[in-house]
Amino acid sequence: MLRGDERGSAPAEFVMVGALLTVLTLSVMQLGLVMHVRNTVLDAAGEGARFAALADNTLADGAARTRELITTAIGPSYAADVTITSGDYLGHPAAVVTVRAPLPLLGLIGLDGGLEVTGHAALETLE
Repeated sequence: MLRGDERGSAPAEFVMVGALLTVLTLSVMQLGLVMHVRNTVLDAAGEGARFAALADNTLADGAARTRELITTAIGPSYAADVTITSGDYLGHPAAVVTVRAPLPLLGLIGLDGGLEVTGHAALETLE
């Protein structure tokens, strides 16, 4: 056998490089899914806060709107922990919606409560 003989190395290299590229591709796709879930939940929290801040709505209306948006876009398991309060934000009375959702690690399966986002909206008054 010759030392410089490289016959048979191409299939081994193909398998190693193919496995590496597959893992890299799946990782990038999972990162995209995580960002999609985060942005969707954040947008729903902001929309729920704006809905609750309207003069003719209550805080419960904003929480219901947030749950509805998340359930429609991602699923009911992501809308399980929605809280809404009224408080001050940057010195103004505001509706504050906080959503705690699973952080997807493998597909949509992930750590419960791993993702927490908050949406704020200034409360309207009729004065």
